[in-house]
Amino acid sequence: MNYRFIDHTADVAVEIYGENLEELIKNATLAFRDAFIYPERLGEEMMRELEVEEKGENEVEIYEYVLYDWLNELLYLFDVEHFAAVDCDVTVEIENGKINVRGKLKGGRLSSEAVKVEPKAVTLHNFRVERTDGLKAFVVFDI
Repeated sequence: MNYRFIDHTADVAVEIYGENLEELIKNATLAFRDAFIYPERLGEEMMRELEVEEKGENEVEIYEYVLYDWLNELLYLFDVEHFAAVDCDVTVEIENGKINVRGKLKGGRLSSEAVKVEPKAVTLHNFRVERTDGLKAFVVFDI
């Protein structure tokens, strides 16, 4: 399993898994999709490109920053451009303490029929990325 939703009193909480950062970011995108839209009610005629970049010394801390930035970009697309991704391709480049994540998102324009619930924010409440056999993240979205 790539992610699992966790019972939470008022928000949406999810644990996301990946063998590496690319897989973690892709699975986070799919978790965002499944939390907030009905993918079968959304077209796949649109493409968007995303890019986030972070620098730092601590690997896991940089992963947290990159994941947080990525999810906020998805939220921006949802809120401002009324776009949601159904699928994505992600590439990660790591060089000299700098991580660059690029993604190609395939999706469509949101309609009221496609939206399950509207996300308000990616919170920092218990937000974390940790090393396991691969990577595991915990994210709470304010709804």
